[in-house]
Amino acid sequence: MELICNKIFDEINIGDSASLSRTLSMGDITAFAAITGDYNPAHLDAEYAKSDMFHKIVAHGMWGGSLFSALLGTELPGPGTIYLSQTLKFLKPVSLGDRITVTVTVTQKKAEGHKIILDCACVNQKDDKVIAGTAEVIAPIEKVEYKRVALSQVELREPRRTYYQQIIDKKHGLAPLITAVVHPVDRNSLEGAIEAAKEGLIIPILIGPENKIRAVAAAEGLDISPYEIIATKHSNAAAEKAVELARQGKVEALMKGKIHTDELMHPVVDRVTGLRTGRRMSHVFMVDSPNYHKPFFMTDAAINIAPNLMDKKDITQNAIDLFIALGLGTPKVAIISAVETVNEKIPSTLDATALCKMAERGQITGGILDGPLALDNAFSKESAAAKNIVSSVAGDADIIIVPDVESGNMLYKQLSFLSGAEAAGIVLGSRVPIILTSRSSKVLTRKASSAIALIYARSKKKIV
Repeated sequence: MELICNKIFDEINIGDSASLSRTLSMGDITAFAAITGDYNPAHLDAEYAKSDMFHKIVAHGMWGGSLFSALLGTELPGPGTIYLSQTLKFLKPVSLGDRITVTVTVTQKKAEGHKIILDCACVNQKDDKVIAGTAEVIAPIEKVEYKRVALSQVELREPRRTYYQQIIDKKHGLAPLITAVVHPVDRNSLEGAIEAAKEGLIIPILIGPENKIRAVAAAEGLDISPYEIIATKHSNAAAEKAVELARQGKVEALMKGKIHTDELMHPVVDRVTGLRTGRRMSHVFMVDSPNYHKPFFMTDAAINIAPNLMDKKDITQNAIDLFIALGLGTPKVAIISAVETVNEKIPSTLDATALCKMAERGQITGGILDGPLALDNAFSKESAAAKNIVSSVAGDADIIIVPDVESGNMLYKQLSFLSGAEAAGIVLGSRVPIILTSRSSKVLTRKASSAIALIYARSKKKIV
């Protein structure tokens, strides 16, 4: 076990020095911002990070200064040191990727108060001096040593929900979708529609009780003057009117407001007046989870209660088509069950096996399928390896197909409420995409759902 030992005042001589070297990464800046609570965009914005001003403010002031502190506290004098003051001059910028070496050298000892003055110098990999200054500390007078603590590994991920922003950014060059917003009578749904409109994703038509829509807009300070309102008496009528407009070709998408999914979908699935096509309708969530290395798609957690094999075929194809339409490549599709082996007593394992064979025979196209896989096998390579599963999908799934709405909905809510995941979602397989999120979904999630619907609608022909 490595020990950290200090140098007491009496052991320290003029000219004693200590050094340490580090390479500056964006992760260092992000970690420092997280610890200090300094989320100034000037420190963290990727474009600003390319400028000299960024390096002078962040790399010098925050990071470089902290390395001197670490050196004084662990090496010279070491544990027991009390920091009194530090004066630094920033001579040249430190760039991301630079390897810098900080050195402290004793220049003066003061017997009264056991004070030490040290020269502080920092050079880069070219031996250019980038920081210079002095520090004054009180040196310890008692000898101590500690076992060096093995700190937990800090894992820095891409900032949460930037995946959604990447999807939203794909809107460029696409005309916004004329969208019927069904019963937007609360802040979440009305503000979500307005912000999606401001983003250029949709042109909203607000459908519902006009007095309620205007009341929530006034209460929340939302400007709805640019948008058409079609008044209905209640939420059922709003859903019916939205479907009617879609059948007439007057709107290109539907968006769920403060209305239950069953109530919204009832007129949509009507066999005579609804929006059915030759493809089974299904819902797809794009999930941004803090504990997975990329976004993944989950289906179907909202529409199909107990899908049979042919339903699952369409559910799977819908999700693959969406993944491809978003320009994300060829998806790895995990068919989820309780176990990773075929068991006739667990019907979902039989469906998973059949779906994989259907993909081999060209009945499902565009994706790489594997199943049955338990959830841990789909998301963890270590779990898959422990069970001797050899698969390009296991541990790296892009899409997961759940057995039924119960398992899917419970998984979605666990991810949202216990794991902090966000989920943007739409319904596919109807004449127009349906932007369908949870009633509690926030603005960014609703905007991402709108972006997904826009890209899909503009890049895919309608299935008839």
